[in-house]
Amino acid sequence: MTKSRKKISIASMIAAIAVMLSVFSIAGSATSVAATDKVSLYSSDVTFEKYGAKTYEIFVQTKDNANDQEVYIHYFYMDSLDWADTEAEYVTTLNDGSKIWRAYLSSYNCQYAIKYVADGATYWDNNNGSNYNGTETIVSAPVEVKRRSGFYYDLENYQIDVVLQNYAYNKNVFVRYTTDGWNTYNDASLSYSNTNSNGTETWTTKIDISSIIANNYNYSGFEYAVCYQVNGNEYWANRFGKNYDINYSIHH
Repeated sequence: MTKSRKKISIASMIAAIAVMLSVFSIAGSATSVAATDKVSLYSSDVTFEKYGAKTYEIFVQTKDNANDQEVYIHYFYMDSLDWADTEAEYVTTLNDGSKIWRAYLSSYNCQYAIKYVADGATYWDNNNGSNYNGTETIVSAPVEVKRRSGFYYDLENYQIDVVLQNYAYNKNVFVRYTTDGWNTYNDASLSYSNTNSNGTETWTTKIDISSIIANNYNYSGFEYAVCYQVNGNEYWANRFGKNYDINYSIHH
């Protein structure tokens, strides 16, 4: 009987260790925990690109009532370096009570997962074991400014690409911009470009910023946000109050 109990005990220990390893091992990437609804990627975007390195702005959504909450992006800068954590900052609380967090990371070969620590427990969103690579079109946000491209020598062709959830066929999408600190503003419509593989839609427009600058004596900077109107609702992509500006988006 004693030997039998020992065997059961050892077997239980081995099984427990196996479960722990399958749940918590990183093994060079964050492949540790099954999906949880407590934390998820809300949206992400490339904010700057130069010489192969990209800077990402990442928004994370947490749905939890825990008193102590910390959000980290677990990533590596390039293949030869170890994985590291960068902490996200709290941004705002949405109408449904969920919280939005923001983090920035720079990478030559973007791979990352989201680590959420709440009341002593750790949860992961690792894109179902595949990790995130920065190319995700959209995750949870109704509308996201996904691409802003232009060059300092070609400001008449400043392009804005927007990705949005396809809530209905009839919709209106426009960019609202200002050149005088929002004392006045103008709207420019976006037009449908294509439907993405995940069912979201890409809409696009081009704005001649060079003419705006040349013809505006009160010019104090180009700043904008995008509005998505559908089903009687209005959704804004404005970096949660920070808005987008020319320095934030222009490539060198």
